[in-house]
Amino acid sequence: MQKYFWVVLLLAGGLAHAENLFNGKDLTGWGGNSALWSVKDGSITGTTKEHPIKENTFLIYTNGPVDDFELHAMYKIIGGNSGIQYRSKVVNSNNWVVGGYQGDFEAGKTYSGILYEERGRGILAKRGEKVVIKEDTGKPEVVGSLGKSEDIQNKIKNEDWNEYVIIAKGNHLQHFINGTQTIDCIDEQASKAAKSGILALQLHAGPPMTVQFKDIRIKPLK
Repeated sequence: MQKYFWVVLLLAGGLAHAENLFNGKDLTGWGGNSALWSVKDGSITGTTKEHPIKENTFLIYTNGPVDDFELHAMYKIIGGNSGIQYRSKVVNSNNWVVGGYQGDFEAGKTYSGILYEERGRGILAKRGEKVVIKEDTGKPEVVGSLGKSEDIQNKIKNEDWNEYVIIAKGNHLQHFINGTQTIDCIDEQASKAAKSGILALQLHAGPPMTVQFKDIRIKPLK
């Protein structure tokens, strides 16, 4: 019960003293392929409609790494798959390629809200799961439920704005969409559990897609 109230208080007061990571005008503080990323209608906009890509590429926040934090962001996606990278690292600077934890979301109905490790261990927590990633195996063990995946999906707006919240404190990772918790993960694999790293926004290879972000705010946690 105590943990429940802690999460509610974080979400309720999460915007207090938070830093705005996007000025609403240009991509100051962010770096990526300028043919793919721009600012339109006051939102960071990434699209592959005119320039198809063969591998995932990212818009990277350049003003330093993050460690323990609460992040709030609004997103809208039309087609394809995207995500918010956190505690991640650049693996190919020439093409803005990033690997690490990802708060996933998509235009479909399966992956929004999951915890995925880009260029790493893959899916670490499916939607609706509470998991512990074991030190010895590196595999997620489901230890509880946050609700049915389809019920969580029903609260996500199609081709419209949704709020994504990510809370990372130590090895405890939590995702929320529109106020509903989607995953809860304890990563006990010390050799792989990142404690700090960069933030980035994803454009996914495949069918043409457009993704937008706004109101990106972060609050450090102590």
